[in-house]
Amino acid sequence: MFGVTILGNNSALPAYDRHPTAQIVTIGDQLILIDCGEGTQTQLAKYKIRRSKINHILISHLHGDHYFGLPGLITSMGLLGRQNDLHLYAPAALENIIQLQLKAGSTDLPFQLHFHALEDFENILIDEPKFSVKLFPVEHRIPCWGFVIKEKRMPRKINKDAVIAYHIPAAYYEALQKGEDYTNKEGSVIANELLTNPNKPAKSYAYCADTRYAPENAIVCEGASLLYHETTYLQNCEHKAQIRYHSTTEQAANFAAKAKVNKLIIGHFSSKYEQLEEFLKEAQPIFPNTDLAIEGVTYLV
Repeated sequence: MFGVTILGNNSALPAYDRHPTAQIVTIGDQLILIDCGEGTQTQLAKYKIRRSKINHILISHLHGDHYFGLPGLITSMGLLGRQNDLHLYAPAALENIIQLQLKAGSTDLPFQLHFHALEDFENILIDEPKFSVKLFPVEHRIPCWGFVIKEKRMPRKINKDAVIAYHIPAAYYEALQKGEDYTNKEGSVIANELLTNPNKPAKSYAYCADTRYAPENAIVCEGASLLYHETTYLQNCEHKAQIRYHSTTEQAANFAAKAKVNKLIIGHFSSKYEQLEEFLKEAQPIFPNTDLAIEGVTYLV
């Protein structure tokens, strides 16, 4: 499965039973936590998501509503006896913050915490066998980053009946998936098209963290299967969004249209709004395939 579970969808502070930003991306057997606002580990428990399965944590920037839940989560992982390495990707200053809190509490973690400063990466942040994570800057009041998580797929799929009929050794299947032809012992070349079928295009999830409307980033997110874009304000607060380095409903929808994504989810709602229906009413006329990022819901990529 490739899906995104919303743990927190509010901006700045908890309100109306909404929590600050946090999301879990499930890709195969891997869990990636994106941002970790206050209350994240409570949300993980509520939605029965195993902390032990999280091996990568991405923190977009150092406003508190995106990382105040992290020290507690890391400490809890230690108390629960975690042994696996944990990789944390965040702005450089967060390393000293985490280490200071661990030192103040005389806390020795039973696992290795690897810190990766986002400033050290120009493009590819994580390169795993089944997925990659690309990093890109967004336009916020302090350094802030967005992420594109993309699954890895072979270009071709094995045609089981065909490879059996042509007596193709299983050891050659990977080469076939890459598009290579097969030459048998007699020297005859069997075309790849006879042995494989085109695979489905790789899916991707683009996460636009706190940001002003930045249409130049549409190219980075182009064609994403699922896009998350912040919509802190309704359109009548466009000036406020501009001076506070946030986006409105219409701006998020215009970004999704420009990036030609398949689906948009919007979140990071200002606490000035108790009801959220107006966010959809403003975004959907511009980009119809828009949903609210609702806590506890998993959106398939």
